Amino acid sequence: MQSLYSFFLNEKSDLNKHITFFKESFLNTFSLYITILSFLKSIHEYTQQYILLQKDLRNGPLDNKSTHLVNNKILSFISGHRVLTSIIKEKKIKYWDLDFEYVKTAFKDLMESESFITYSKLENPTINQDREIIIFFFKEIIAVSEVFYEYMEDHELTWIDDLPVVNTYTLKMLNKIDPSDYNSLNFPEMSASDEDPQFAVELLEKVVVKNDELKSELEGRTPNWDSDRIAFIDAILIKMAIAELLYFPTIPPKVTMNEYIEISKDYSTPKSNIFINGILDKMIKDFNKKGCLNKTGRGLL
Repeated sequence: MQSLYSFFLNEKSDLNKHITFFKESFLNTFSLYITILSFLKSIHEYTQQYILLQKDLRNGPLDNKSTHLVNNKILSFISGHRVLTSIIKEKKIKYWDLDFEYVKTAFKDLMESESFITYSKLENPTINQDREIIIFFFKEIIAVSEVFYEYMEDHELTWIDDLPVVNTYTLKMLNKIDPSDYNSLNFPEMSASDEDPQFAVELLEKVVVKNDELKSELEGRTPNWDSDRIAFIDAILIKMAIAELLYFPTIPPKVTMNEYIEISKDYSTPKSNIFINGILDKMIKDFNKKGCLNKTGRGLL
C-alpha cells in the first residue's frame, strides 16, 4: 500500500525502484528484530556496570534489585548469545552504545515498577519467574514507550509499520527461550524470494500495470461519489482488493475484503472502513454474477 501510494503520488515514478525499496524494507525487518534484542543485551550490560559502580560507592552488599536482573536467566542467555553478538557486530548495530540515555531510563523504570520490586524480593527466582519479569519489561515498558517508538522512527522510517509484528514475534520468542537450549533463541532467515514478499511484489506490479482496468471497475460503483473524489488511500486499497479478487485465484474473497477493511482502519479516514466494506461487498456480488472471480481451492467462494 505504501509503495503504491508513493508510486502514484509521483507521475515519473520508476516501478523497479519501488520494488527494490520494498524488498530492502522487507529484509530490514530482521535488523529491527536484532535491534530490539540488542536493547535487551544493553540492559543486561548496563546492569553489570551499575553493580560495579554501586560496589565502588557503597563498599558493601548490594540490594537484590540489580543483582536479580543481572542474574536473570533469560536476560543472561540473550546477552551472552554468541550468534546474536556476531549479528550485532556484522550489522554494526551501535544505537544503544551511542544513545545510552534510553537504556538508563528504561532500566530505572523497571527498577521502580511494582512488578520488579516484588520479583527482587524472591530469594531464588525460578526460570518462569525470570521469564515473567522480562516479558513484563518488554510488554509494559519497552513496547509501549513513546520515546522508544520515536527513536525507532528516527532511525528507520519503515520500521514503524513493522514494529507491531516484530514486537509480537519477539514476545513469542521470549516465551519459548530455554537457557539450556542454545537454539531456542531464533534468528529467522529472510529472503526476498520468500512466498510473502513475492506475493507483495506481484500485487504491486499487477496494480500498476492494470491500473486503468482497476480504475474502470470503480466507475459507476460509487453513485454518491465521483471516483476522483475518493480518498487517495481508499482508492489504492480498493484497487489492491480488486486486483486480488480478479488476478489471485487462491485468495478467498472474504479474506481480501476483511484484510482491506482492517488496513483502512489503521491508515485511512474514520469512516473509510464502512465505505470500503460497501464497495467491495457489491463488487464481489457483481463479479460472482459475471463469473469473473475464478477462485480455485476449497472454501474460496
